[in-house]
Amino acid sequence: MSDAIAQLLHSATATLQTAGVDTPDHDAKLLLAHAAGLSLRGIDMLMLMGRALPESFDPTAYEAMIARRAAREPLQYIVGAAPFRYLEVEVGPGVFIPRPETEIVVQAGLDWLTENGIRNPRVVDLCAGSGIIGLSVASEVPTSEVWAVELSETTYAWTDRNRTKIASEFPGVGERYHLILGDATAPETLRELDGTIDLVITNPPYVPESEIPEQPEVRDHDPELALYGGSADGLRIPERIIDRVASLLRDGGALVMEHDISQGPALCDYALVHGFGEARTGNDLTGRPRYLFAEKR
Repeated sequence: MSDAIAQLLHSATATLQTAGVDTPDHDAKLLLAHAAGLSLRGIDMLMLMGRALPESFDPTAYEAMIARRAAREPLQYIVGAAPFRYLEVEVGPGVFIPRPETEIVVQAGLDWLTENGIRNPRVVDLCAGSGIIGLSVASEVPTSEVWAVELSETTYAWTDRNRTKIASEFPGVGERYHLILGDATAPETLRELDGTIDLVITNPPYVPESEIPEQPEVRDHDPELALYGGSADGLRIPERIIDRVASLLRDGGALVMEHDISQGPALCDYALVHGFGEARTGNDLTGRPRYLFAEKR
């Protein structure tokens, strides 16, 4: 029976490889696990023990999933979920898929809170998307108060769905996570919080409009509103975020903002002349410059 599973995976992997999928073997196995209602380890155990897939497994449904992935639909959209730090959030058409590099951005913010002994932090997540930044803070720092802002009504529905999901898993999150539909760069958005926020962590749209992503999963499926930074160099929206954050933060408060690897020097310079006394670029785990860290003077 394990040979049957291996043959199934071999065929699916070949299909995905021909379609140009970056990780065909992983995706084939993950989709098989999803179709069978098992974990990846569960599939490995069945193969090791020579057992068959559960009777509930529908090979036609699996073939349909492989066809969707071969058409370069994001894996996360097909399974309906994406992992991020200690959470799993729901995703689908209309919401930006969480990326591993954003986990480093969140960690930089949490480390700053710890280093500065801020025990009851007031944190804002601008351009919330699926909600992963603010929900990570709210679930990992039980004494935090978090506000999240999302502009797109379609995306907001996903953020709200994930708020409900994570609140059911982490008691107290529902009372401490506040979701707002609005423009993160507008002065009136969260105006009542101006000068009171300890930390803003944000992953705004920043892709230069002159650099259309090559990956079909990104180019054809991630919402354009969540991708492009509003100008050829992608800096227009990040700069407007810096302007807004300068008003939101208290003196000594910090901003951690993800950006393109080409934008570090320009955003540091901009922050230093728009309300921030310190600004530097932080690297991701591969050593690429991926986020702005700035403290308000």
